[in-house]
Amino acid sequence: MKHTPTIRAELDGYLKQEGLSLSQFGQVAGMNRGAVSAIVSGNKSMSVNQIDRITEAMGLPEGYFYDLFIENFIIDYPPNMRRIEPFLFRCAELDKLDAIRRVVGAIMDNLLYSPKLFEIAEELLSQGRLEAALILYEGVAEAERYQHSERLAICQYRMFKIQIRDDQERNLQAALQFESYVKRLDAIDQLDAFVDLANVYRSLRKWERVEKVAKELRALGEAQYSMAHSLKRERGKMPLRPLFFYITFSGSLIGGANYEQGNYELALQAAYESCDLDWVKENDEETLRWKNLFREWGQANVYLAKLMAGDIEVLPLYTDLISTNREELLPGLWNIMVVANRYKLNVDGLLSQFEWEISNIHDQEGRQTNDKQNINDQLVGLLSELADYYLTKGQYKKGISYLLDCMRISTIVNNEHSILRCVRMFERCRQFVSDEVKVQYRNLVEMG
Repeated sequence: MKHTPTIRAELDGYLKQEGLSLSQFGQVAGMNRGAVSAIVSGNKSMSVNQIDRITEAMGLPEGYFYDLFIENFIIDYPPNMRRIEPFLFRCAELDKLDAIRRVVGAIMDNLLYSPKLFEIAEELLSQGRLEAALILYEGVAEAERYQHSERLAICQYRMFKIQIRDDQERNLQAALQFESYVKRLDAIDQLDAFVDLANVYRSLRKWERVEKVAKELRALGEAQYSMAHSLKRERGKMPLRPLFFYITFSGSLIGGANYEQGNYELALQAAYESCDLDWVKENDEETLRWKNLFREWGQANVYLAKLMAGDIEVLPLYTDLISTNREELLPGLWNIMVVANRYKLNVDGLLSQFEWEISNIHDQEGRQTNDKQNINDQLVGLLSELADYYLTKGQYKKGISYLLDCMRISTIVNNEHSILRCVRMFERCRQFVSDEVKVQYRNLVEMG
């Protein structure tokens, strides 16, 4: 039978080796003699604070005894949340994620611990300790997978949001896993969850799924808006944004999905609808701010739908609109380049006008409804269109520069569609590039 070492034995050995009395060690560790004696004799369990004091006094790295602490006082003891909770927070602080996993695995056979672990996960999330919180949410979700509880749905929502990163394939899997849990959330939480889910599908260019989620969001938003203005309705929990937002945003999503699938007439209709907000009853500052934004976006989408349908005369109007709105500059320039390449337009003058903005296009911050994944999608799209534009004009140095930049970002975010497009463009002009550029290209291909 394998003998498990103990912290007590380690401490006792250290005292003998160093020739220290209990009082002397207690002075170094900031603990009284009685507490040290009780620990060494085995008459008292230890707290994480005491473990940290003992570890520091022995000159060992922070968290040195945490694995033994789990063995000695969590696995071998009946679970005690008064001991476990501070230990989990301390592990999160030190980024001891494996220790957190061991604790969760040791106690989650008992569903009675789910509520407390969920509370701890929520607090860790509020502190920005996302990886630690994710482990706890996963533990609670696994323990409650057959319970059909709202807490299970919230765990899945939190896990989904934490897992959304740069890797598009992983984002897709996270979205697919979460989608089946959305309707188990509270109705108000569902509104923001549908927005988050639609944004991920939009960044992945999964337009059928975008449209499906958007229609569910619209139905729920309309129901909640109607209830909110019912005379019998008491004011209760409110979503993150004004209620009208969810109705109008869902329309924008549906219009965007139609636009991306070439249904420009339907996209134009949706754009006009998003500009018509006279039905909105609220007039508070936040509502007015969103109404102005939707009208701006709606007008831009009107121009854009016309552009894509071949009405080139609105290009100056669209250009003026995006030039006055920094948040729309990246998607706006992408759209202009798509039109330029589709209709073989010369937009050299326009590109000169935005030369500084394009050279600093990587400096993008998050926006109200576009998360980082959508910004990455737009950035990759613009770079690939710029590459295509210049390569078609025979300006190979400039075109290849944009192509390699696009391929680098596409590889990071695992955008296979964009990578393949870059490969096709490069092979089309391989004979015109230097050996040095070919090496850079090969390295990027091998990274993928």
